[in-house]
This record gives sequence, structure tokens and C-alpha cells, in this order.
Amino acid sequence: MENGKGQEPEFVVLRSNRRKNLRKQLVVLKVMGADTRGTFFGYAKTLSRGGMYIASVNPRQVGEEFEITFNLSDGEPDIKCRCVVVWQREYKPHSPDPGMGIKFIDLN
Repeated sequence: MENGKGQEPEFVVLRSNRRKNLRKQLVVLKVMGADTRGTFFGYAKTLSRGGMYIASVNPRQVGEEFEITFNLSDGEPDIKCRCVVVWQREYKPHSPDPGMGIKFIDLN
């Protein structure tokens, strides 16, 4: 890896992986959420035992709790649980997908 001047860097800073659970990349997983603000739909892009990333142009605010419903495969029953938003990214042109990272609260 070069530093842009045709030279190898003297050192590389590595970030530790702070994730507790492995992530599963999903093609598309439709997610429905409901709370006092009403119902919303989004698409999960990654899923782990602890939570998921939901792509949405209207992400909820960090700290908001709500119930979500999703299905992992056809023919299986829907999964419902409460969750909390742990981070979010608003829509900005030329930026990664807007959305929110949620943590499952009562998923067994």
C-alpha cells in the first residue's frame, strides 16, 4: 500500500473490531416497524444475533425504541421484537445509504 507519494508508509493504524456478533449480508429483508409515530418500512442490509442495519431514507433518532416485524424466509413465521436505535445516518448526496443500526431488546 502506497501513501500517494510512491512510498510505502512507515506504519498502518488498524482499528479493532468492536462487533460482538458476526454480520450476515442480506440481499433484501423487508422490515416493518411501529410506534407512536406510526408504521415505517425499511430494508435490512445486514443482520446479526444482536441487531441489524436498516436502510431507510427516514431513519429514527438514536435512543428511540419501537417494535419491528421481519421474516427470514418464505413460509416461516414473522419475527417480532422491540429494538432501540444505536446509530443512524441521514440522507446526504454522494454518501453511503441512509439508515440506522438497531439493537434487539427482547429477541430470544
